[in-house]
Amino acid sequence: MRRCAVALFGQRARLRWLHLVLGGALFMPYWLVGTIVTAFLLDSPGGLFGGSLAVQFGAYAVGLPLAAVTALFPLARPMSVAVVRALCGVPADRFADGPARGREAKARTVGWFTLHVGVGALVSGASLALPPFAASLAALPFSPALRESELGRFWGLDRPWLLWAALPAGLLMLLALAATAAATGALLARLAPWLLGPSPADRLAAAERRAAEAESRNRLARELHDSVGHALSAVTLQAGAARRVLDTGDAADLEFVREALTAIEETTRRTVGELDWVLGLLRRGEEVEEGVGPGLDALEALVRGAGPRVALTVDGALGPVPEALSREAYRIVQEGLTNAARHAGGTPVTVRLDARTEELEITMENPLPERPPVARPDGGRGLLGVGERARLLGGTAEAGPVDGVWRLAVRIPR
Repeated sequence: MRRCAVALFGQRARLRWLHLVLGGALFMPYWLVGTIVTAFLLDSPGGLFGGSLAVQFGAYAVGLPLAAVTALFPLARPMSVAVVRALCGVPADRFADGPARGREAKARTVGWFTLHVGVGALVSGASLALPPFAASLAALPFSPALRESELGRFWGLDRPWLLWAALPAGLLMLLALAATAAATGALLARLAPWLLGPSPADRLAAAERRAAEAESRNRLARELHDSVGHALSAVTLQAGAARRVLDTGDAADLEFVREALTAIEETTRRTVGELDWVLGLLRRGEEVEEGVGPGLDALEALVRGAGPRVALTVDGALGPVPEALSREAYRIVQEGLTNAARHAGGTPVTVRLDARTEELEITMENPLPERPPVARPDGGRGLLGVGERARLLGGTAEAGPVDGVWRLAVRIPR
């Protein structure tokens, strides 16, 4: 009994009943238009609200196609989904977001909206008309005035047992109304995910959004890796070199210590600025655009911060290099210096940029360490990131041992 009571009068049933009543309220404008049309066609003398049953059901038949047409508007599905999520007790992730895309999704939206307002109008009408009638019927045994009214004469209750049968009859009518509303609400809740669920176009759009979000996260990770990773490697290398010089106690090498500390200061200051920029994008929830950050105009400061054993050679003018290419080239050189500091710390590094042709060529070389670096698929992102940056701009990147040196060669069209 308790389960039946909950099913008929529980919170979920009441919310679904409210959902049906809302559908009936949405149908009212269509019904009014249908009433005018039907009363005119049938030449009904009852006016707008006093027409016959033929006029009322004719208005219902005219209103449904009108509701179906309005369901083609873009706001129909978002509005319907919002109402169903709030009132029907269906998991929110089973519905599509945004306007319907494609014929199939639009047709399902039309079907849902028409079903909702059509069934809701019937349940709403019954909810308005049946309770007063059932209450009057149940009150017949206790009210002589009701027994003498049109209602009592209609039922012909001239026997006591028939008179007292009106009480359970009225209660059964109310119970039947609750059962009908609960069953109809449950049916609509079952159909809602199918009619308002995502279509293939919606799934494709969702997959594209997820791919764009993943790409944005990858870009953010690449920016953080290149900027912070280079700074930590450069600072570690400079600090270690300065410590070794101080351990010797040679006053002549104090100038080297001063240069190392200056390089550490410049590197950390530059990196803090880049880190603030990236974290600012993250806090604001903005997408990280490809190729954002310092460019080749900051290349000399980058090389100077990497230490005195890094030599930079530039052939051609870097000013005409496009902005996006300039920024990606800066990151590539930065990552090359980071790899050299990690795997061959203390060895000389030569950096050459050739901007004299239609391609920007970046070549970085350092003597081979005992264990040459490799691109690690299990988490090493340095050389993989360089390759990604080059490919995004239509270029190529090669890294490996050549003639006793470790060489990173990148070619990117201008």
